[in-house]
Amino acid sequence: MSPPLPPAAVAVLACPVCGAGFAVVPTGLRCTAGHTFDRARQGHVTLLPPSGSPHDGDSAQMVADRVEFLAAGHYAGVTAALAAAVLADGPPRSVLDLGAGTGAHLAGVLDRAPDAVGIGLDVSRYAARRAARAHPRALAVVADTWAGVPVQDASVDRVLVVFAPRNGPETARVLRPDGRLVVVTPAADHLGELVGPLGLLAVDPDKAGRLAGSLEPQLARTAVRTHREELELDRAAVRVLVGMGPHARHLGAGQLDAALSALPEPVRVTVAVDVGIYRPS
Repeated sequence: MSPPLPPAAVAVLACPVCGAGFAVVPTGLRCTAGHTFDRARQGHVTLLPPSGSPHDGDSAQMVADRVEFLAAGHYAGVTAALAAAVLADGPPRSVLDLGAGTGAHLAGVLDRAPDAVGIGLDVSRYAARRAARAHPRALAVVADTWAGVPVQDASVDRVLVVFAPRNGPETARVLRPDGRLVVVTPAADHLGELVGPLGLLAVDPDKAGRLAGSLEPQLARTAVRTHREELELDRAAVRVLVGMGPHARHLGAGQLDAALSALPEPVRVTVAVDVGIYRPS
């Protein structure tokens, strides 16, 4: 049996058909206009518009790799930096994670915010299945950020976007006037030791400009902090790291295995991310 849906999290959701609020029913959720959405046996709820979504999100294998890598604690420092930014302006009551993946980062934030509930949105049903079990105070939702976030206007205290696309207008719409957006993006040297040897995608040199363009004028940056650390990984962990991200879509298994065999072991890998805090303009 899946745990009960957190009432405070349900209260901020909005029907993707009509925008009305929800009540919990035995099968899942029903909005005040009568639109119903069943809860999957894995615990998540799908709140896509009637037209669905053209995006599939991460595959089952990518999600499995992410579960393995994060469970090993390799990105615990990133989660801690994210949580510190979330709490910088006081403890939140509600946290919305857009592109939540497996829900690991959201769970880490909720562990440090004992009075908050979380909503993890991801377009991948495989990710949502994992996120549904990530934390007892979190609700996992299959939704497409670009098709409209199924959340009430001005209803959440914090929005998180960790290594995921950003929809500035929708983020500004759902944030409370005193709310904050926290964005984690790769710094220029993130995984730098792997880019050349493995043929990974390099960080866009205009990353900062693209980030600002995706959020302005609805959101204004108030602070940015860089988290940097060095990991020592064996080749198996590096393979999982590559498989869980966008690099997996661009590399063949044979190509990756050949490149991995040439790496020293352990492999020293730099984790470098920028953690930006934004307020509604």
